[in-house]
Amino acid sequence: MAGYLGNEGYEVTGHIALGIPDNLEVGNRDPMALDTIVDQLDHRRADVVILSACVQMPSLAAIPVVQERIGKPVVSAAVATTYEVLKALDLKPVVPGAGELLSGRYR
Repeated sequence: MAGYLGNEGYEVTGHIALGIPDNLEVGNRDPMALDTIVDQLDHRRADVVILSACVQMPSLAAIPVVQERIGKPVVSAAVATTYEVLKALDLKPVVPGAGELLSGRYR
């Protein structure tokens, strides 16, 4: 994901790859573990933090917690997918407690 975003012209200020090859194991992870993992990133220059680039990894519970703590927008693959699906269905992309992207500020 970091390479893809870099090739699209975005500056990636850091990334962590967990390297879990088993999707079932990914899906069984505690989402709040992401709150600890984000502390291993130097995100001071980042405009936004992608907490998880894997739709299988549970992340929703950690999004508002991390966003509040670090003071910048936090998204995940699941949140971005939800945003796009809601827009495609002509529904308001609003999910309370799901972070900045689904706050209703972006349409």
